[in-house]
Amino acid sequence: MEPTRDYPLFGGAFSATLPPGAIDVSDLRPVPDNQEVFCHRVTDQSLIVELLELQAQVRGEAAARYHFEDVGGVQEARAVQVEAVQPLLLENLALRGCCQEAWVLSGKQQVAKVVTLHQALLRLPQYQTDLLLTFNQPPPDNRSSLGPENLSPPPWSLGDFEQLVTSLTLHDPNIFGPQ
Repeated sequence: MEPTRDYPLFGGAFSATLPPGAIDVSDLRPVPDNQEVFCHRVTDQSLIVELLELQAQVRGEAAARYHFEDVGGVQEARAVQVEAVQPLLLENLALRGCCQEAWVLSGKQQVAKVVTLHQALLRLPQYQTDLLLTFNQPPPDNRSSLGPENLSPPPWSLGDFEQLVTSLTLHDPNIFGPQ
């Protein structure tokens, strides 16, 4: 199964390449207007694209850590641990024309179980927006492997997440309101 190319997000204001087996969670339950959420068909993995208010008081690596800790607070995580924060090269992004800085963070958060999170923060100050993309990677469960009768897409990889981040494209800046 090929990745879904140019999947419309936020009513077509953005698009991105989604990995195989991505299910739009809004088809299953309500999702806040500032989020697009996708889940894997078989695993507990999820991908979230969020439009957030620009946190201008934090810059650089501190901004990535701020959003990671904020997500931990919302999730009521008992522990959050940042493992790595690195800048993303703007020239690799489809949003390079309007993204001022970009960071990728990997870490763990302990909620019901320890979940590995990978986040990309794309900062769009001219739109007063922080774009936060999150790849939730819970530990694999211990169920026996699926038989051939259940041919399903493989678990998503960091490469799938990277493709989502780098392919994210803005089509309609009016999503941010009057500028």
